[in-house]
Amino acid sequence: MSTTSNATRIPYRLVRKGLVMSPLPGEANETEGVLNPASGRTPDGRLHLLPRLVSDGNVSRVGLAEVTFTDGVPSGVERRGVVLSPDEGWERGKNNAGVEDPRVTWIPSLGKHVMSYVAYGPLGPKPALAVSDDLTEWTRLGPVQFAYQPDLDTDLNLFPNKDVVHFPEPVPGPDGEPAYAMLHRPMWDLGWFRPGEGVHLPAGLTDERPGIWISYVPVAEAQADIRALVRPRDHRLVALSEHPWEELKIGGGPAPVRVPEGWLLIHHGVSGHIEDPFAQNQQVSYAAGAMILDPADPAKVLARSEEPLMAPETEEERSGTVPNVVFPTAVEEIDGELYVFYGMADAHIGVALLERTA
Repeated sequence: MSTTSNATRIPYRLVRKGLVMSPLPGEANETEGVLNPASGRTPDGRLHLLPRLVSDGNVSRVGLAEVTFTDGVPSGVERRGVVLSPDEGWERGKNNAGVEDPRVTWIPSLGKHVMSYVAYGPLGPKPALAVSDDLTEWTRLGPVQFAYQPDLDTDLNLFPNKDVVHFPEPVPGPDGEPAYAMLHRPMWDLGWFRPGEGVHLPAGLTDERPGIWISYVPVAEAQADIRALVRPRDHRLVALSEHPWEELKIGGGPAPVRVPEGWLLIHHGVSGHIEDPFAQNQQVSYAAGAMILDPADPAKVLARSEEPLMAPETEEERSGTVPNVVFPTAVEEIDGELYVFYGMADAHIGVALLERTA
């Protein structure tokens, strides 16, 4: 089932450029951290982050914050409010609520910003989509409803799922026809929800560690009705954990970037020990790596970093709500350079230059 290759050469590195956002003292929406931002540009061209804002009780909202610069490098933000809150019934449980970890992809052929986010509702984390013309006003498309695929011998809608992110342009689908594709990360253990149920793997998969999958929506369907984006089909495995720094699980990061070699995907890998997959674990380490996906078949990995491009190192990355976390979630071109925005220990937001090395 896996199409991962053994190649390891990734001609990029991440160079830290500093902290861009921390919780604002006295701001109720940020008492437990600001982290894992999406990004995009408003119609006037100004760069904004859409950070996850966490208030008391681990309740998350999506904010909007304009990026400020020092000598051309992102160095801070000016807050512009909250653009998405857990207002819908499927975004709230009796003891939890949240809209978490947004990724935003500008898709020119749709003329929309497409936000994927985690709706932390009654059945735990489930992926959902919203769209916007301007980053300020968002229209929910609803929870993602994965099409039934008999050869998997399971229903992907049963499982918690995170790290959903869209490609910025159509890619070849499994039938060769252009499709809007999204990466995602299903989690197979249902024991947290129904004690004793345990792990249910799809047919053909023997490794229960959560990995990166891809699903597609034909271009014509989405252009006729954008609500088709929440009904992806043709689900395929892209990659599983391979290296010690990602021994527990991997997940997608920012929207893939087209580079000469293919689609560059910054991803995260997790190592350490997890008792509860939905708790704020204290014995894990999140690091950033990269893959290059085949532009002719983005379910195929052409190259992959054997070592992390960036692992927790600074004080903000090593100490926070969840210590030892670098979690890339956004990438933007600024004056011809690519910058990656990332969560730091579930408490702050940092930025790094994505620098080509060859």
